[in-house]
Amino acid sequence: MIIISKPFMNFIVIVHNLRVFGTGLNPFAPYCLAHHSQIMPQEQRGSMSRSLSRRRSFRNEVLNRDDRGWTSLHIGARKGDLKEVKRLLNEGMDVNAEAWGPKSKGLTPLHLAAEGGHLDLMDELLERGANIDARTKGACGWTPLHSAAKERRKEAVKFLVENGAFLPDDINDCRFNPPLHYCPGLEWAYEEVKRLQHYNGSSSETSCSSES
Repeated sequence: MIIISKPFMNFIVIVHNLRVFGTGLNPFAPYCLAHHSQIMPQEQRGSMSRSLSRRRSFRNEVLNRDDRGWTSLHIGARKGDLKEVKRLLNEGMDVNAEAWGPKSKGLTPLHLAAEGGHLDLMDELLERGANIDARTKGACGWTPLHSAAKERRKEAVKFLVENGAFLPDDINDCRFNPPLHYCPGLEWAYEEVKRLQHYNGSSSETSCSSES
């Protein structure tokens, strides 16, 4: 009869765990992550933890979406919750995050802020690098300017035009704009462009006359 000593049995169990779980997942393995963290230089440990943190953060941003494909940043922008939007942006959420839903594909937080006429929030998003001409994935590719115009948010339309939102010359050019009957509020945008052009022209004339 062969008698196997207890230390030898423990060794067999550890080897088995290594084969099944691998070195990174086996708590008994001398080369597991916990063991390496004790002998790894501090700066390397810090780098690894930051990398893991970024990965977790990105995964949460991808998974935490509602049935429209909206992130929490989209929801905060739609509600006009400036405090919440600032918090999410400070935590690293993408200011140009696009919705995935079939009815809102490509929609960004700025589209929703413009749709709600939330000027302070729109200003914050633009300060953080939001694309003022971001386009949805529909046939015409609506921009935040379209969203504001459709909901008759005249102040939001004015704000976007003053900040350089793109507006083609032809209001019926379906490549950039939907036909006017789909978005009648765009009339305000064209009126605002004319007003700005007149104002800028008057300003330059005044400047020239004062210099002469």
